[in-house]
Amino acid sequence: MATTLQTPVNLPNETGVGEIPRLENGDRLTDHEFLRRYRAMPAVKKAELIEGRVYLGSPVSAVGHGEPHADIVGWLECYCAMTPGVFVGDNSTTQLDRDNVPQPDAYLRLDPSRGGQAKIGDHGYVNNAPELIVEVAATSAQYDLHEKLNVYRRNGVLEYIVWRTFDRAVDYFVLDNSEYVRKSPDADGIFRSRVFPGLWLAPAALLIRDMATVLKVLQQGIASPEHAEFVRPRA
Repeated sequence: MATTLQTPVNLPNETGVGEIPRLENGDRLTDHEFLRRYRAMPAVKKAELIEGRVYLGSPVSAVGHGEPHADIVGWLECYCAMTPGVFVGDNSTTQLDRDNVPQPDAYLRLDPSRGGQAKIGDHGYVNNAPELIVEVAATSAQYDLHEKLNVYRRNGVLEYIVWRTFDRAVDYFVLDNSEYVRKSPDADGIFRSRVFPGLWLAPAALLIRDMATVLKVLQQGIASPEHAEFVRPRA
């Protein structure tokens, strides 16, 4: 693990050029200092602050992460396209509290005008917890199912999905009385979101990357009465 005693380097920030230390794995920082350094390192594309510790992204494989990540974003984007008042995000810096600034693989959030708990704040970052977060976990499964899970639970992420690509498993957690409860698929093998009516997921098809079936099941959810009620204009 890297030490936090670093040699400062000249990196730009909002007030000009100053000596800003680089982000290093294992740094212990506040959210403001983390973001100050992150903004000064535009070449870094993946950095997170979890429980006050910096985690820098490493190269990812196409099969273990990149292509499954695209599948998840496509699934969420199809739902978002047919559901007014819902926004999808991909790898967006998300400020949760002083010690936690994750960059989740994907999320859905409700518009604040519809009661959504997250909004876009300074610098275009997401402020507060999106209603649903998805992480694609290849080598990061333990991290996503422990440290991150606890952070998302405490900050009120209502539904949390982890696709463990190497383990060939999908974990679906629902927040209930401030605790995550692991959700099982319904009798027909489908996960149905409580927060986003009509957001249906066929995990068996997802695991083999049968996206035709995944999207077919999603379309069935979008055609359901509960989705129609969800998108019905309010007076």
